[in-house]
Amino acid sequence: MTASAGGSRRSEADVTGFTASQPMAQALQQILADLVELHLQGKQAHWNVVGHNFRDLHLQLDQIVDDARESADVIAERMRALDHWPDGRSDTVAASTTLPAFPEGETSVSAVVDLMTARLRATVDTVRSYHDQVDNEDPSTADLLHAIIDSLEKHAWMVSAENRTI
Repeated sequence: MTASAGGSRRSEADVTGFTASQPMAQALQQILADLVELHLQGKQAHWNVVGHNFRDLHLQLDQIVDDARESADVIAERMRALDHWPDGRSDTVAASTTLPAFPEGETSVSAVVDLMTARLRATVDTVRSYHDQVDNEDPSTADLLHAIIDSLEKHAWMVSAENRTI
């Protein structure tokens, strides 16, 4: 029952709230897994980057990590608000992420720039691949995805500029 313009009261039994469908919850879970993995790979890069301009990239990676972690939290909390539970356990993330594996050990600034640009773009691809499905069901959640896309695309542009020459 929907409240009319006249303001008739609803009963408590009529107030149920919105619950995401299982396909939408699965889409958000995939986005969550890639955001958690991006956060972890960003930290791996942050700890092991070496070479010319190390410090600037080291600090820039912290910004990426913070934004990925915050975005993961936004998606996880949205899943809870829509009556689904997020799964951010390391086994789940490792088994379901679509991001390529990150190499171990010290990695040059130039290589980290290329690796992180690819991972940022891969995460954006994941978010974009589910955007329309989510938007059809819940435009409010799609708005959250827009903000994540904007943030990650900006990071990809800024990181990739490190290796560009004119």
